[in-house]
Amino acid sequence: MLYSLFRKFLFTLDAETAHGLGMHGLSLLNAAGLAGLLAKPVAPCPLEVMGLKFPNPVGLAAGLDKNGDYIDGLARLGFGSIEIGTVTPRPQDGNPKPRLFRIPQAQGIINRMGFNNAGVDRLLQNVRAAEFPKRGGILGINIGKNATTPIDQAAEDYLICLEKVYNDASYVAVNISSPNTKNLRELQKDEALDDLLAQLKAKQAQLADHYGKYVPMALKIAPDLDATQITAIADALRRHRIDGVIVTNTTLARDGVENLPNGQETGGLSGAPLFQKSTAVLKSLATALAGELPIIGVGGILQASDAAAKIDAGASLVQIYSGFIYRGPELVSEVAATLAARMQKNV
Repeated sequence: MLYSLFRKFLFTLDAETAHGLGMHGLSLLNAAGLAGLLAKPVAPCPLEVMGLKFPNPVGLAAGLDKNGDYIDGLARLGFGSIEIGTVTPRPQDGNPKPRLFRIPQAQGIINRMGFNNAGVDRLLQNVRAAEFPKRGGILGINIGKNATTPIDQAAEDYLICLEKVYNDASYVAVNISSPNTKNLRELQKDEALDDLLAQLKAKQAQLADHYGKYVPMALKIAPDLDATQITAIADALRRHRIDGVIVTNTTLARDGVENLPNGQETGGLSGAPLFQKSTAVLKSLATALAGELPIIGVGGILQASDAAAKIDAGASLVQIYSGFIYRGPELVSEVAATLAARMQKNV
């Protein structure tokens, strides 16, 4: 109820302004010890994925907290994991504003943010100041490349970020699927993907030796893939022994929103209109992988049944973002309770 009232006010504002105000408000509530008022208790549902012990399978997707400014406030809402970023080696402003658009009639969001962030060093300052990781919370750090880095040098940016965040991350997510950085999705193609994954795995091995611990790495892919591309990606993930895959990022398609206000804005579409496409890719990839590595399902989860469908399609964990904007913290507890009940029933 509290979030519902707050959302009515926020939705009268420009989407990016509302986002900043909402996150700042969460920080204030957390500082006052009141962030718990926004959230119901979350059902425990412990499970192990990628060698990590998650208290429940409901995670926050990357993009909501790009710089790790709000980790502790978000942790009070019951997420089983929090993924921050996407972060790049150097700070960058991202694309010109306006660049974030709601489509309330379809419970969708279009963004063309462009990896706006304060750079990896600033993110690490925030991570090290947060209590959540110190208490054993699962913190994913999502890494990308700077817009000014040529695509044929992209691996250098990913390697810089991986080396810097490795010791502070529970897992590292490699984002090669945002539609808002020019040519980035080219890295999903055969030779480019092989080369990038080989370099990342070599660096991961070096860092594991250096720090005396293994930090898993997951690849985040796009929903705009055909069957041949999905099979090729599955083969590459297996070949390079990647620890997990996040399915999916936003879509360039406009199915169901093309005639709605903001529906023709450029950028990536998320929320309810993404659900069917992202879940179909998830199911196809799960079939191709045959259980050889875990999948994190994200894209269009607006209710508990959506999350259950991701699990049925082959996901081990789920993440929410746009659904959190539309539904608020109650979505976290609703999904966690449903998935916990399903797991108990299947034991």
